[in-house]
Amino acid sequence: MEYRILLLIVSMLFTGTVMAEGTLNKDTISVRVYFRQGYSILESAYRNNGTRLEMFAAQLRALQADQAIRLQYIHIDVGTSPEGSSSLNRRLSDKRAIQIMDYLHNHTSLPDSLMKFSSHGINWEGLKKLVSASDMSYKDEVLEILHTMPKQVLCNSGIEDECKQQLKTLHGGQPYKYMYRHFFPELRSADVNIYCEFERLPKLKLPIAIINHSAPKVETLPMSLESTRTAPVSAPRKPFCMVLKTNMLYDALLIPNIGAELHIGRGWSVGCNWMYSWWKNDTRHNYWRIYGGELGIRKYIGRRATKNPLTGHHLGIYSQILTYDFETGGRGYMAGMPGGTLLDKANYTVGLEYGYSLPVNRKLNIDFTLGAGYMTGQYHEYLPLDGCNVWQSTKQRRWFGPTKAEISLVWFVGHNSYNGKGGKR
Repeated sequence: MEYRILLLIVSMLFTGTVMAEGTLNKDTISVRVYFRQGYSILESAYRNNGTRLEMFAAQLRALQADQAIRLQYIHIDVGTSPEGSSSLNRRLSDKRAIQIMDYLHNHTSLPDSLMKFSSHGINWEGLKKLVSASDMSYKDEVLEILHTMPKQVLCNSGIEDECKQQLKTLHGGQPYKYMYRHFFPELRSADVNIYCEFERLPKLKLPIAIINHSAPKVETLPMSLESTRTAPVSAPRKPFCMVLKTNMLYDALLIPNIGAELHIGRGWSVGCNWMYSWWKNDTRHNYWRIYGGELGIRKYIGRRATKNPLTGHHLGIYSQILTYDFETGGRGYMAGMPGGTLLDKANYTVGLEYGYSLPVNRKLNIDFTLGAGYMTGQYHEYLPLDGCNVWQSTKQRRWFGPTKAEISLVWFVGHNSYNGKGGKR
């Protein structure tokens, strides 16, 4: 009896494989991601974008690895909500499409030739579908306004603006306010669709000789696209975000300086700064000399910081090492002993800071920062007499108070590094 059952099972498997051989199937895998009002940056924490994109990227990598599957193309369909200027909405839609393409470039090996995108500006068709499926008040009148728009609306901002004005004035704006709360957030989105073909491959034919009273181990190949979706998810690479900056207060004091700051995730960053000025005028006894560096860690907080890296309010801790020699024709002050290296004559500072990094445009911020802490180190007082600098006293600095002031011009480095600034739409 067991032998007959086993023979029947093997026969069914073999027959099913033969029937599937050479068949061609089509399928689509999709994901939807959302954007905040007026912003083009793709935020992983917003509306669970990160989790869904990771799963989508894992599915795509599994499809690419499956020899039975041929990817046709990936289509990215992007739109915006109606509020704001029509022309700005179209630019915002383009930027959002680029964000999606950059994500796919960074997390998959998909070639550019397979990527296609449609940037619609205001997603009127999506709004029609949402209104049609709803039970909102004045539904029929809203649909009448939406359906009367000609197809050339995408090429004519005046028609869009007229339609928006009609919606805003309809019944005192009640339908528009309802759509703003319930429908517009859904329109600030992008649909990413993978179109692919796959075929079921034949299984290996089992010789009759292996059939005996003990059931053989039968290994099967993937039978459907669903099996590829359970592939292990590899951790995606974190988006790179780095800035270069210069403190304009130091620049105004003729102290050239440069700094760098690297975003390391979850609002945290590490940074370093270096300054160097070594000016002198021996005839007038003018010495304006300082050099040294700073290391710091920052945590960006607040609503703006959750949207854009290295932007908004921030708290931090910093340490400094520097040496100096200041004289403007009278009494001079020199850190440490004359000669030697920076470590031989260094003064040290540790402190806490608070600041705000304000976006100016897509690539530029202005960072305002104040810091207070403790500064210590040895320094010498001297007087210029008869062409010589005459030592007066040696003192130990023990200063607690303001130790840092910064108004920095900040530049986001790299193609994919920017602050996501945009107008509200």
